[in-house]
Amino acid sequence: MSDRIVIVGAGQAAAQAVQTLRAENVAAPITMIGDEAYLPYQRPPLSKKFLAGELEAERLLIRPVEFYKEAAVEIRLGQKVVALDRKAKAVRLGSGEVIPYGKLLLATGSRVRRLGGPNAELPGVFYLRDIADVDAIRPHFKPGARLTVIGGGYVGLEVAAVAAKSGLEVTVLEIADRVLARVASPEISSFFEAEHKKAGVAIRTRCGAVSIEGKGKLEAVRAGDDRINADLLIVGIGILPNMELAADAGLACDNGILVDENARTSDPDILAAGDCTTHPNPLMNRRLRLESVQNAIDQAKAAAHAMAGRPRPYAEVPWFWSDQYDLKLQSAGLSEPGDARVLRGEMSARKFAVFHLRDGVVVAVECVNAAPEYMIGRQLIAKKARIAPERLADVNTPMKALI
Repeated sequence: MSDRIVIVGAGQAAAQAVQTLRAENVAAPITMIGDEAYLPYQRPPLSKKFLAGELEAERLLIRPVEFYKEAAVEIRLGQKVVALDRKAKAVRLGSGEVIPYGKLLLATGSRVRRLGGPNAELPGVFYLRDIADVDAIRPHFKPGARLTVIGGGYVGLEVAAVAAKSGLEVTVLEIADRVLARVASPEISSFFEAEHKKAGVAIRTRCGAVSIEGKGKLEAVRAGDDRINADLLIVGIGILPNMELAADAGLACDNGILVDENARTSDPDILAAGDCTTHPNPLMNRRLRLESVQNAIDQAKAAAHAMAGRPRPYAEVPWFWSDQYDLKLQSAGLSEPGDARVLRGEMSARKFAVFHLRDGVVVAVECVNAAPEYMIGRQLIAKKARIAPERLADVNTPMKALI
């Protein structure tokens, strides 16, 4: 029987798992299989500095190739795992090759949600999820080009910011009544909407009916009765967990691969980490599927510790960030409708924070160019601190005094 650890996926979680396994002195052979042609790399810069041409592909790599050589990891790039045989404890590649495992880590990540309907695959229609996507988009990023972005979430607005700075004519279409509706408070939404408009970006909300027009290539995007001429379209309407491999093998799945606090699936020899999972979070008191670097890293650590026989349950405050223009948005925790919101600082100063309280307890914080509020805010959330709203709002009270 093989003692090999097989990692399916070659992203942030896979790289972290390798690092932690070797740091924990796990000597078992490791095979990492990824369907892209690249070693594990950072995805967040794709819609920011990499799209802007300010970062080379090599600098995206989480670890250089020498790291994997020293860690004695067998790397299979450009190969896809098509089946998982739990009884035989093996995975099968698209080539037909079968690789046995002792422990298996599913770090399959996620994929973009795609548009349906006529003309959805016309030349000029793009998605942004990997290096190849950005390489395809870049030649079209020319001053004066007309860009339409469908989706006003993090990726859509980051793309809009880069495009506006590059001299493109940008329109953002969002189905909700405000941008960042799924991930931010109304205060943060209105602030960023105003910043984009100042940069010349046209933002249209409540755009539910969108169709694509063109003969042979993209020509326009129709939103309701409006026809928006476009040279390129970038779609950012969310992502879906890559859980099919697990589901087909009979593992428990529900909006992701179901795992416990140690990243174990319903099969004790199979673990999972990253975007593809749904996990219990005791700090948030519910199961979560998170699409973030933080989750990929911390959950991969938990998976590696479990495989090493020294479990360290995963219980972390979720955190996220977005860079747009000269603004850094950092958020931690998870808010809900009905939470009280407390503004600290002045939005006009472009440096402020919005704290979320539930029954008087700090449950989330959103910060714009406000690092102290973010760092201390994370600690307050983890401690389930009860802070008077007037103290949170008082900028003359140092954040350290609140901890």
